[in-house]
Amino acid sequence: MSIRYLHLDVFAATPGGGNHLGVVTDATGWSDARMQAFARWTNLVETTFLLPPSQSDASYRVRIFTPHKEIPFAGHPSIGSAHAVLLCGLAAPVNGVLWQECGAGVLPIRVEGSGEDRQLLLKSPHAVVEKTGLDAHPLLQAALGGIGLGALPPAYVAGGRHWWLAECADEASLRHWQPDHSAIGALAHATDSLGLCVFARSSHPDYPLVVRAFPAGVGIVEDPASGAANGLIAAYIAHAEPHGPLAGGYMVSQGREIGHDASLAVRIDGDVVWIGGRTNTIIDGTLHWNGAA
Repeated sequence: MSIRYLHLDVFAATPGGGNHLGVVTDATGWSDARMQAFARWTNLVETTFLLPPSQSDASYRVRIFTPHKEIPFAGHPSIGSAHAVLLCGLAAPVNGVLWQECGAGVLPIRVEGSGEDRQLLLKSPHAVVEKTGLDAHPLLQAALGGIGLGALPPAYVAGGRHWWLAECADEASLRHWQPDHSAIGALAHATDSLGLCVFARSSHPDYPLVVRAFPAGVGIVEDPASGAANGLIAAYIAHAEPHGPLAGGYMVSQGREIGHDASLAVRIDGDVVWIGGRTNTIIDGTLHWNGAA
């Protein structure tokens, strides 16, 4: 049976600048093994599979796979999957909101605008700052080697998944930083976290924050656009600086150091964080998959 398949460019500031995502638009009847085999074949950071919802309050259901395993939640796969749902007419927003069922529960996605200007914003899972300070873990200092730190102390933050966060002293230092990926990997595996996400404030008129993410815990050297990680950064900033200039929201630049150009919108409403942006459809075709059943 042929199935509609989309290859998307999520969070792109310029065409081709975002994060790749493959979406199987109807995975009804697919086994876990079949989904994993296809995700391994695409070899994308994540591939998603759309299904009818099992919860009465959900618009649709999504399962998210890396080439190696299923994960409960991730930012850019959620935004891209919602884009696919709207493009294929699989569900319609109610009062401007889609409700996505995934491994992290039923999460709202705000739909703003239409057509090429449409932005989708995902409500991030509630974040908890569990530890702060350079001494929060014995391996943290090595993972941050060669970079000057900014105003906020490094932090270990949970929100759906765990990340280590650190503020860098300035944008130029962050963009030119050559991190020790083995040290980041050691920290990620020792703490069962995704890895390290470093941010810096910017005076650029288009983006007050620059972000680089290193999810070594899932075997990725550097991520061009990180929805979930940016949600945790926003929650940390709002917690630490509730009356600061970024407390209401901001734009993020990410990915230029690895040849991408991603733009993420952050909205902060009290203790609720929304992360989103635009998605481009690059390939809209037909899938013929005869791999694992």
